[in-house]
Amino acid sequence: MSAQHKRSNGMSRLRIVVMGAAGQLGGAVVQEFASQDVMGFTRQDVELTNHQAVLALVMDLKPDVLINCAAYNRVDDAEDDVLAAIETNAFAVRSLARAAEIVKSTFVHYSTDFVFDGAGETPYLETDQPNPRSVYGVSKLLGEWFASDAPKAYVLRVESLFGGTPARSSVDRIINAILAGQEVKVFTDRTVSPSYVLDVAQATRRLVELAPDPGLYHCVNLGHGTWLDLAAHVTDLLQRKSHLCPISMADVSLKAERPLFCALSTGKLAEAGISMPTWEDALQRHLHLRGLLA
Repeated sequence: MSAQHKRSNGMSRLRIVVMGAAGQLGGAVVQEFASQDVMGFTRQDVELTNHQAVLALVMDLKPDVLINCAAYNRVDDAEDDVLAAIETNAFAVRSLARAAEIVKSTFVHYSTDFVFDGAGETPYLETDQPNPRSVYGVSKLLGEWFASDAPKAYVLRVESLFGGTPARSSVDRIINAILAGQEVKVFTDRTVSPSYVLDVAQATRRLVELAPDPGLYHCVNLGHGTWLDLAAHVTDLLQRKSHLCPISMADVSLKAERPLFCALSTGKLAEAGISMPTWEDALQRHLHLRGLLA
């Protein structure tokens, strides 16, 4: 088995199993729990859409905490590949939740801002009514419901993830284009609360440690801005001349509808004792980690 496996020499280690460990969030989560008995699994190790294989693996390992970072996140492809999106984002989550219930594991699952329609004007709360406008959004909302079947489940909504490896995020593409002196097309009418994977991973660890009431939490960096705001801030931090080209969502043709205003409130997470840094602070730390700032 090629599963990533990290152990510590400390006492009273928790056994942590992370699914989707090859992704940017999964890799960050594995590293965040490095002081524990953590095992990261990729799709080469276990096919999450195989219900029996998932049950067998989890029942064999009996983790204290089962964390699912795996997802079908090709938003536009999902419009034509409905079954694949639902199998990974919903049915596989149901299998993991059932396995967590059987072995009495804490279950952590990540969802998305795409469960909302984006018609709001203030950051969404966990109690706001979802209204997904895409196949991807629907599949992730189904996954939230299935995840919540586990008795001790934390569903964390994240959005616009950046950082970690592989560095293929929209934020990193903007950074790379600015560094290359290329034109950068950025939306002026799509508002987001970016999520730095290192901060999300740390918040996940803190949730496991603090063990607040199970349920739904928004886990993004504090604050929000348009993609133009974010690109302009990168330009300022790098002190580079940029070629930002402001566009609106109406200027592009995409198969899947995107929510325009999708800022998320982190108030509930803060009440649980976990304060998220601002997205500006996270962006500065990310640029420093990439060796782009002194």
